[in-house]
Amino acid sequence: MNLAQLPILSIVTYLPLAGIALICCMSNKRPDLIRWTAFLTTVVTFIVSLPLYFNHDASTWQMQFVENVPWLQSFGVSYHMGIDGISLLLVMLTTFLSPLALLSTWSAVTERVKEYMICLLFLQVGMLGVFCALDFFLFYVFWEVMLIPMYFIIGIWGGPRRIYAAIKFFIYTMSGSVLMLIAILSLYFMMYKATGEYTFDILKYHQLHIPAATQFWLFLAFFLAFAIKVPMFPFHTWLPDAHVEAPTAGSVILAGVLLKMGTYGFLRFNLPIFPLATQQFVPFIFWLSVIGIVYGALVSLAQDDIKKLVAYSSVSHLGYCMLGMFALNVEGIEGSTIQMINHGLSTGALFLIVGMLYERRHTRLISEYGGVMKVMPLFATLFLMVCFSSIGVPGLNGFVGELLILIGAFKASVPFASVAMLGLLLGSVYLLWMYKRVMYGPITNEKNKQLPDMSFRELAYLVPILVFIVWIGVAPKTFLNKMHTSVTHLIEQVNAEKTIAKTMDYGTEHTHN
Repeated sequence: MNLAQLPILSIVTYLPLAGIALICCMSNKRPDLIRWTAFLTTVVTFIVSLPLYFNHDASTWQMQFVENVPWLQSFGVSYHMGIDGISLLLVMLTTFLSPLALLSTWSAVTERVKEYMICLLFLQVGMLGVFCALDFFLFYVFWEVMLIPMYFIIGIWGGPRRIYAAIKFFIYTMSGSVLMLIAILSLYFMMYKATGEYTFDILKYHQLHIPAATQFWLFLAFFLAFAIKVPMFPFHTWLPDAHVEAPTAGSVILAGVLLKMGTYGFLRFNLPIFPLATQQFVPFIFWLSVIGIVYGALVSLAQDDIKKLVAYSSVSHLGYCMLGMFALNVEGIEGSTIQMINHGLSTGALFLIVGMLYERRHTRLISEYGGVMKVMPLFATLFLMVCFSSIGVPGLNGFVGELLILIGAFKASVPFASVAMLGLLLGSVYLLWMYKRVMYGPITNEKNKQLPDMSFRELAYLVPILVFIVWIGVAPKTFLNKMHTSVTHLIEQVNAEKTIAKTMDYGTEHTHN
């Protein structure tokens, strides 16, 4: 059967539900069987998602593998799924990281294993749905769905302050979701007023011409929802608590995928639907981005907890993604998108490494380590490679994304790009200084003298990430080519609306530059 005839996106999105159904039938007294069922479900989901990559036509910006079935017709709701070159990479990142994250807590989570695995699989459904949905109603359902399992993952299986972290995560995300819902409903009635049609079809809103003043307020509502999720400075304060308290798999999924739902939202909604407001908000977002880049790096430098250091580094790294995105040129947006993938791989790997140390010593304090390289040489080698990836050393994935972002940023604003480069230097300082204190020097703590090196299971979930870290660094076109046409079309959408605005009253006030 032709792949186009299969509802491949639905199959990929809902396959984890089959795993949940099987696990629900299993006894709590068989945790290993539950773990294997969940793991194999995520592996099968990844394998089934591979045809999306290999059959994706990179020569067109049109949505592919589209499924569009009427759902709640009287309200204009349809089951509309599809992906372009941008969402393709995020879907693949999700299916790739999920089995690795699950494998990382194989022995760490020993209580309520059944419920834990169900939450991880349910979370995967929500994340995949967000990246595939082309209907506002459907998108919002998936957006809220992912909130529930992550709340439980942090709140039940997290650290000592897990309840505080879970509630904070929920309140922040829910606050942004309410604002987004108000904006979606406003667009919904605006579309009816303009066309006489009730619809939640996202692609139809890309062609809707909205007055500039209205764009400003709707952009702001979506901005707050997505900025909290990214998270951008100063909406980031929920992130360190959530990361530190979450179990390893939760931290990996949170950093690797959930934060990208915010950056993806800007690309899918803010830029194409509110292009005039996008142009208007560029200086403001540039300011927040460079502040986040420098602030995140400086705060990381001050941490004595390895996991909290990695958590704050995400604020800095995702500041680069936002800077490149709002440069509004091909280099910037392509760099931003590939850096989303890079961050998911590199920071996800850092959280995996922190989890390995924690399982051995049950502490994340840098001061508790020192000289670990002497007893864990393989671990030390792979740890250094991941640090180099996060820093952006040439030949590894981080270099590609940061270079493209800076090229795009310099084209848009030399002063902002120049300040952003300070973050590169600070990133090298806090990561290498942390690595030095953990890995080098004499072993002063007796507990570190008998630490075992990496096990086969640990290699199994870290090495695949390292393969992609090198692959993207050496052959970035493998991934950049998939998104190029979609990115070019996105920029055309933003610029076309600006051109139209010059001849219309609602836009003239924004074109007097």
